[in-house]
Amino acid sequence: MIEELASVVAIKSIDGLGKQVIVVESNIKSSCGGCKQIDSCGSGQIAKAIPQRKLSVEISTNLPVKIGDVLVLGLSEKSILKSAGQVYLWPLIGLISSSAFGQWLVQKAILPSEPYAIVLGFLGGYLGYRLAKHYQQNAKNASALMPKILRIQ
Repeated sequence: MIEELASVVAIKSIDGLGKQVIVVESNIKSSCGGCKQIDSCGSGQIAKAIPQRKLSVEISTNLPVKIGDVLVLGLSEKSILKSAGQVYLWPLIGLISSSAFGQWLVQKAILPSEPYAIVLGFLGGYLGYRLAKHYQQNAKNASALMPKILRIQ
């Protein structure tokens, strides 16, 4: 379980059953800033130029929280790795497999020339992207990527 600290910045609504929707905010941390080469490194210069940003998330909970509370949020490592694998690998697999299929069609003289195989490869990559996007927006998968409140700090 990956843990992150976040503070409660707003309480949106409370229903009759004690369930409330809260807005939590967490600082996005840059990996740069700790080494001695920050002044001569391009990544360090970018990290210094872009101010710290914050990430806001709405979470439904029945815990008694108030504005200003610091919460420990958790995300499943398995869900993150599965999602990253889908988002990065499915388009790549679609591109490579469709390109190979297109090349095979050109060798068998079913397609007249290589540009058709290239277009077929890009089409496969796009279909892999759309499949990954559809799968990520599925309610079951989207809920697995929502942070869970582990405890109030």
